[in-house]
Amino acid sequence: MKEKKSSKSPIILAIESSCDDTSCAISVNGVVRANIVANQTVHKNYGGVVPELASRAHLSHIIPVVDAAIKEAGIKISDLNAIAFTQGPGLLGSLIVGNQFAKGLAVALDLPLIAINHMEAHILAHFIDAPIPSFPFLNLTVSGGHTELVIMHDYFQQDLIGQTLDDAAGEAFDKCGKMLGLPYPSGPEIDKLAKAGEIKFNFPTARVGEFEFSFSGLKTSVMYFLKRNLEKDPDFIHKEINNIAASVQDAIVKTLVNKTLKAAKRHQLKQIAVSGGVSVNSELRNQMINACGDIGAELFLAAPKYCTDNAAMIAMAAHFKYLKSDFCSLKTSAEPRLSRQF
Repeated sequence: MKEKKSSKSPIILAIESSCDDTSCAISVNGVVRANIVANQTVHKNYGGVVPELASRAHLSHIIPVVDAAIKEAGIKISDLNAIAFTQGPGLLGSLIVGNQFAKGLAVALDLPLIAINHMEAHILAHFIDAPIPSFPFLNLTVSGGHTELVIMHDYFQQDLIGQTLDDAAGEAFDKCGKMLGLPYPSGPEIDKLAKAGEIKFNFPTARVGEFEFSFSGLKTSVMYFLKRNLEKDPDFIHKEINNIAASVQDAIVKTLVNKTLKAAKRHQLKQIAVSGGVSVNSELRNQMINACGDIGAELFLAAPKYCTDNAAMIAMAAHFKYLKSDFCSLKTSAEPRLSRQF
């Protein structure tokens, strides 16, 4: 493979298939022209993503999604300058579908391949639309599988200063929601219920390192809390569902906000960004807006459509890699535990 018509205004096709959403985006000189996402609803029946079902659904969705993205972008497939894909982290079977499709398309069109780290892409989603942060800035990434604090010095130069020691924030939302009988994913459901509730119950979170997170204790606290109260009143959850949701959400959100602001103060950073699927949570957004206002920090929140898994963020990361000719070979494989260089 070789770079086709080396361009200062590259047209990139990007594929995201790390979990249960199949997505394809087209970017033209760093501007997203299309971002198509096909969701998988089958997992609601199981209370979580079933890897085998996810990979099979990707196989069914990927060609229609790519075709729709090309049409929406108003380009021809021959206009492309590079193909990008999510290398990891994620579910192996899901990643393989995107990996192999991208390789096949790159070979057929004789185009270079760009491998993208899913976690880096979540942060670079902030560069899709204005306003955009300037370096250095602090980024809190919160999703179903990750919770971490990173200082961004450049697009691909970063320092990890804190992460979860066990459950991620999104995982905590989902596990607590499951105990409440809520459908998967539970985060959005808890957010909706909490709007009509009060912070009535105290759910403690673990005291860990200065910038580290731990939510497994919260899950255990909720479990025993429900057990005690259900023994007294079998209808307890039904009666208190809104207040329980508000209280669980507050415990998670306050931990995220307090640690983030503490890190910003310690490292004297006046720009804070929040990314990942959980960053769509309305209470997290509200508390971050208020907290940043209190300390005079500038807050950056990407549009919700760029927070959950999507190919637009993969395309944006690929754009910056293309400009530095950071391409990969056909031997590049899917890496479910792909790490970054800190």
